[in-house]
Amino acid sequence: MTKKRIATAASAAAAALTMVLLPATPALAKIQPVDVSCTNQGGNQPGGQQPSCQGGGLTQDTENQNPAGQAPPGQNP
Repeated sequence: MTKKRIATAASAAAAALTMVLLPATPALAKIQPVDVSCTNQGGNQPGGQQPSCQGGGLTQDTENQNPAGQAPPGQNP
């Protein structure tokens, strides 16, 4: 083996050992409820309504989302 191959093998072994010895870090993504739409008493979304409800007679619909703005797998609205 050449010195280059030995050095490459040693660095690969060190990297693998580091990955095995480091404890698994938990995911830091915080799941938060986010306003996604409004519905009126008829169950319809008011025309021109922004995601956050303003005014009486409206129900705020929320969805759990991660920091990327996606609903976590298995979550139903």
